[in-house]
Amino acid sequence: MTVPAISVTSPVGPAAAPLVVLGPSLGTSTILWEDVVPLLATDHRVVAWDLPGHGLSPAATEAFSIADLADAVADAVAPLNSGEPFLYAGVSLGGAVGLALALRHPSLVRRAAIVASGAQLGERSGWEERAAQVRAQSTSSLIVGSAQRWFAPDSIARRPELSGRLLHALQDADDESYALCCDALAAYDVRDALGAISVPVLAVWGEHDAVAPEAKSAEIASRVADGRVVQIPDAAHLLPAEQPEAVAAALRDFFQEAR
Repeated sequence: MTVPAISVTSPVGPAAAPLVVLGPSLGTSTILWEDVVPLLATDHRVVAWDLPGHGLSPAATEAFSIADLADAVADAVAPLNSGEPFLYAGVSLGGAVGLALALRHPSLVRRAAIVASGAQLGERSGWEERAAQVRAQSTSSLIVGSAQRWFAPDSIARRPELSGRLLHALQDADDESYALCCDALAAYDVRDALGAISVPVLAVWGEHDAVAPEAKSAEIASRVADGRVVQIPDAAHLLPAEQPEAVAAALRDFFQEAR
C-alpha cells in the first residue's frame, strides 16, 4: 500500500476563519460540493479534495487503503492550516476517509461530518465485481446504475445540469484509479474501531439513500463517543448536490459548536 497523491482546491472564505475540508464520493469530484461551498465560506475557510484519478488529482498506479487516503488528506491539508486541527465533511467514500482521519489523526480533526456513508459500505464481492467491470469496460459502463443510486426520484429533473456534470465526472475518472478505490472499499471496515473515536461526529443520511441508509448513520452515532444523526429529506446519495441548502445548514450548526 502507498499514500496516493491528491489535489486540494484553493481556500475560499475569510483567511482567519476555521478551515473546513470537504471530501468526495467515489466517481465524483469537487463539483459535488460547489453549491455548498459559498454557503459555508461566509464564516469558514473551505477547501475540497479529489480522489486519485478524479477531478484534478493525478491517476494512481499502486494499491492504497482508506487509511492511506486519510493520510494523504492529512498531509495535503497540513500546510494550509499550519498543522492546526480542521473541520471535516465527506460523502460516501469521503465519509469513510473522515472516520479514518478521526482514528488516525484525532489531533488534526476538530469535528467530522460523515455524509451518506458508514463504517463499512457494501459487500466485498460487490466492490471486487465493480472494479473488474471498470477495468474491462471503463467507468462509462457505470453511468446508468450510478444515476439510479446517486439521485432521489426528482433530483435529476430538479437539477439536470448539475446531475449531468456529476455523471460526466464519473465518465472522465481514470479507470484504474476508480478500480483501486473499489479495492480499498472492499477491504474497508472500521465498525469495531468506532468506540475509539473521541472527536464529535455528525452522521448525515438522505431520505432515499439505498447505498448508506439510516442504519449506517445510526451505527456510527451510537458507537462513537460523541455522535448524532441528521436526516436530509428529498435526497438520496449525493446530498450536497441534491439539497445544498439543507446540507450546509446541518454542517454550519454542527461546526458552529466548535467555536
